Amino acid sequence: LSLHGVGLSLGSADGLDERHLNRLRGLVERFAPGLVSEHVAWSASSGTHYADLLPLPYTEEALTAVCRNVEMMQDRLGRRILVENASSCLRYRHSTIPEWEFIAAIAERTGCGILCDVNNVFVSACNHGFDARRYLRSLPREHIGEIHLAGHRLQKFDDGRSIRIDDHGSRVSREVWALYAEALALFGCLPTLIEWDTEVPALGVLLEEAAQAQTLMNTEFARARAA
Repeated sequence: LSLHGVGLSLGSADGLDERHLNRLRGLVERFAPGLVSEHVAWSASSGTHYADLLPLPYTEEALTAVCRNVEMMQDRLGRRILVENASSCLRYRHSTIPEWEFIAAIAERTGCGILCDVNNVFVSACNHGFDARRYLRSLPREHIGEIHLAGHRLQKFDDGRSIRIDDHGSRVSREVWALYAEALALFGCLPTLIEWDTEVPALGVLLEEAAQAQTLMNTEFARARAA
């Protein structure tokens, strides 16, 4: 069982919502999940909660705030958590730390694990022009505890520009499957979740996606045994 959070707002400069955190602790104590994770993003400010996972400026100040919140979450839950890289359609001009170094630094400073969302890496790489494979290679293997996959859509605008949006509403793309195979080679065969939250298809389609992930894991397992 994996417990995956979307609303704790680990990137909030205001700190964590005590009520939310205590309710989360109650869930963890009741269900004893094998993995607990939350996003490196912010979704609340001054008591107002937003229906999205908003990107952070990748600065030392933001890193300090996230690490403080991760440590508080781990202390309250009495366990190591995983932090997930969120997708983004924009970035801040005053960011000074590459995203992959920011994620790695959180794990190194707090001892938490990393939930590597391969689709989010691909989406953000396309939107911002960085190398998705370099991102994966820069993450500390010993901290990776889970992988996520999902579908996304390409949004085109009248002026010729386009962005990719992580909407969890379609099959995993060919490019993301290829990146997933590379992640398995780098990190090993880890628990993998395929997220599909909108436009949910027939069960057979979901089973096909799961089978594709299993096939790639079997291939990597065989390769690793033969090496």
